[in-house]
Amino acid sequence: MRRSFLKTLLIGSLAIGVSMFAAGATSAEPPIKVVYDVAEGLDQASRALANIHNELVAEPNTKVVLVTHGEGIKFLIEGAVDSRGRSFEAIVAALASQGVEFRVCNNSLKGYNIDPAKVILEAKVVPSGVAEVARLQAREGFVYIHP
Repeated sequence: MRRSFLKTLLIGSLAIGVSMFAAGATSAEPPIKVVYDVAEGLDQASRALANIHNELVAEPNTKVVLVTHGEGIKFLIEGAVDSRGRSFEAIVAALASQGVEFRVCNNSLKGYNIDPAKVILEAKVVPSGVAEVARLQAREGFVYIHP
């Protein structure tokens, strides 16, 4: 009788362990991490914002950072509008509310003689856009996207 009890206990424990392992195997996967590199101006910025929106619809758990440098910084400056005259600020604010981060190259701001105070609130100024893209890829495992 004791042997039967130990056998039942062992089988029960094994079943609990297997079910716990299976539950752990189906847990949420870590988020995809993507860095968008925008350096070519307002048309590229519009494409990037549309791509990011579509990506978040398909993969809502994606961690997105958009880094600008060169001509790409201009859409994150107060008052910037797209080719149809629509403000970039509303879509940037909407994406930022979904966790998208926006970073602006200080070297480019200096090169275009733009006061960092003119950068919209949702964006953060970083010392170098190119260095930021490299850092996100090399040290934080972000996938690179050039829209």
